[in-house]
Amino acid sequence: MKRFVQWIALAALALVAFGCAHNPFNVPRDTYEQKVKVLGVAPIFVDAGSDIRHPEKDALVALVKEYNRKNEKALVAMLKDSGAYFSVRFIDTLSPDDLFKTLLLRDERRDDGGVAYNKQFYKPEEIRTLVSQNDVDAVLLVVVSGLTKQDRIFSNNLLKYLDAEYNDLIMTAQILDASGTTLWEYPNFRIGSPTTPILAELQYPDFDQAAANMDDKVEVKFKTIPGISRYLGKREKDLLFRDRKATAPYYRLFDDMVGLLKPPVKLFGEEKGATSQPGPEPQPQPAVQPVPQPAPASAPAPAPQAAPPASPQPVPATVVAPEPIKELPLDATPVK
Repeated sequence: MKRFVQWIALAALALVAFGCAHNPFNVPRDTYEQKVKVLGVAPIFVDAGSDIRHPEKDALVALVKEYNRKNEKALVAMLKDSGAYFSVRFIDTLSPDDLFKTLLLRDERRDDGGVAYNKQFYKPEEIRTLVSQNDVDAVLLVVVSGLTKQDRIFSNNLLKYLDAEYNDLIMTAQILDASGTTLWEYPNFRIGSPTTPILAELQYPDFDQAAANMDDKVEVKFKTIPGISRYLGKREKDLLFRDRKATAPYYRLFDDMVGLLKPPVKLFGEEKGATSQPGPEPQPQPAVQPVPQPAPASAPAPAPQAAPPASPQPVPATVVAPEPIKELPLDATPVK
């Protein structure tokens, strides 16, 4: 049991050391923390021009926008609770679609380290305007877009699977400063094992239909709009059995993002930002010249005093040893 506890402690220390050795930002963490005290959070955008292949695309885009509005304030609250910023401000706008069109320069599909995702590039002058008008140090831009990628999906009984291309909704994010520099991005390749941040899977293999028709060919189908709506609106409870403010698919990605933005855990009682500031240097003081004092007149020597009489020394007390106690046998007859 003792050895097991030691292994757990070593594993925890290794995780802490691993986390401290990686920087999830594109700039040094200290530079980021000094630069970004007030973070602006834009409304969650939908890239309707991305690879969304659902046959009811317009209805799907409208549905995602609706759930974005329901969940984006929860992201702001989670960032405030993270303790990473002095202030977090939601950038409220009447038309998130118009703001996204104004900011977006272009987007492209990326495949970095086997992780497929969409990356957006923004106009630096528009980012500068957005940051300055809202009086923030940097702005967080979150985008939901469509992506088709190769994947393997298993049947419910895990006995079969189908490797095919599936269309998904993914969520990406970036933090940019007033110069348009990307300070942080998600998915993040600087720490852990990144994966494609999937918000919702739009397709599924119909194993039941293939089995019912005794057909080896499994058809890939799109989920219905009501089914996607029920999934995006699914709620879960926290450890205290309270409903989370964000629905489950959004909360999972929000929690991942906020976890990368949180300040690292400080060991040995250190606190975030508790850096020792050097005090002001002592100013040299002008040397004070001693003022010459006249020599004092010689005083007559004091008369010798008689030695005090010696105090009497204490006499040690004589301790009389007590007489030993005589014991009588139990059966003895006392002497009269």
